[in-house]
Amino acid sequence: MGETPYYDLVVIGSGPAGQKAAVCAAKLRKRVAVIDRPRMVGGVSVHTGTIPSKTLREAILYLTGFAERTFYGRDYSLKDKISVQDLAFRVTGLVERETQIIRAQLKRNEIAIFEGSARFRDPHTLDVEGPTGPFTLSGERILIACGTRPAHGDGIPFDGQRILDTDQMHRIDRLPRTAIVVGSGVIGLEFASFLAALGAKVTLIEQRSTILDFVDQEIVQALTYHLRALGMTFRLGEKVTSVGIEPDRDRVFAELESGKRVQGDALLYAVGRQANGDRLNLAAVGLEPDSRGRVKVNASFQTAVPNIYAAGDVIGFPALASTSMEQGRLAGNHMFGVSVSQVPELIPYGIYTIPEISMVGQTEEMLTAAKIRYEVGVAKYAELAKSLMLGDEDGMLKLLFERKTLKLLGVHAIGERATEIIHIGQAVICFGGTIEYFRDAVFNYPTLAEAYKVAALDGLNKL
Repeated sequence: MGETPYYDLVVIGSGPAGQKAAVCAAKLRKRVAVIDRPRMVGGVSVHTGTIPSKTLREAILYLTGFAERTFYGRDYSLKDKISVQDLAFRVTGLVERETQIIRAQLKRNEIAIFEGSARFRDPHTLDVEGPTGPFTLSGERILIACGTRPAHGDGIPFDGQRILDTDQMHRIDRLPRTAIVVGSGVIGLEFASFLAALGAKVTLIEQRSTILDFVDQEIVQALTYHLRALGMTFRLGEKVTSVGIEPDRDRVFAELESGKRVQGDALLYAVGRQANGDRLNLAAVGLEPDSRGRVKVNASFQTAVPNIYAAGDVIGFPALASTSMEQGRLAGNHMFGVSVSQVPELIPYGIYTIPEISMVGQTEEMLTAAKIRYEVGVAKYAELAKSLMLGDEDGMLKLLFERKTLKLLGVHAIGERATEIIHIGQAVICFGGTIEYFRDAVFNYPTLAEAYKVAALDGLNKL
């Protein structure tokens, strides 16, 4: 064997956190290497997570003509019979393009890319099992950014077609007419709404009695109303005791603790994700992941071993592609002595259900618990010319502000392009602005952004 390559930084994982940390270090003129599994450049975000699921959403909206039904009737569809191949065509093309873009970015910054699965030998050495055999890499600093995988419950007979996890969803051979979704987290809700929009009868099972506890509850109520209108059934407060396949009927079933039995053509198991920290032999460097495989870090994303950092989903909440990017950038700066500000507490959340929802800042529930006197301003999409043009009469933008100072405290949206317009409110909150800004600002007309002025005037009228 030849001499072990030595780098200033070796990054385990090429997802959003790994990419940004690697590029950041390269910009500081450091020698950088990135390791990821074969054909996984871009990480889970590009291949099985964020990019495929959001692309799938756009394909569904387009092919079903979902937004156009306001104009052409409930039975309108761009394509009468939508197949898996129709959906996969767009997903496959975009994944390939994103992979090429990321490879080009790493190459442009002279970052070495290695394929394989890495495990620690010591704090500076990684043993990598590559597609052509094992090899070793060494680094002055190492960043763990290896992401997550779907959590698998004990006794769930996954087959990737009838009983599947969220990473397998885009590989199915046929679309189910009836579907069971176990788990009402963000990912479970997103996929449940996709299937419902495609015309499937969906039963969503959740052990807790509520969904999306961190989201403003009025928005959650609006979301559940829309999902029920799509034909979705909610089984909240119900625990799944067993899952199986009825081979004679080619059907799946879920037995519930209450004695109910739910049947369908397919079952999607979406009860969270397991971090991949448990696959790195962390014991070799004196670190130990928690029961969910997550790695503990300090405010600078540094582990208990000073030269080893971790960022992205592998460190846990909030586990968003957007925050992972920023964590990677901050870690890449800190490890080489560059002073930067920390990840801001004020981060937006986007949930790409159909309809999509987004939020930034505080909720009514949080303000009530903190005994803060606040008021609410609401803009209904039905009042906006642009939303009517887009076929969305049911969306809503909601502003929460302090009664005395008029300071903006929270923004919540549901409907077309909610995840886009939320950033206007994010900027105003970040700079300590009041809703008077929206009253006095001039917005392009017609736009969805105009909802901020409508909501601000509604709120001011209540004072």
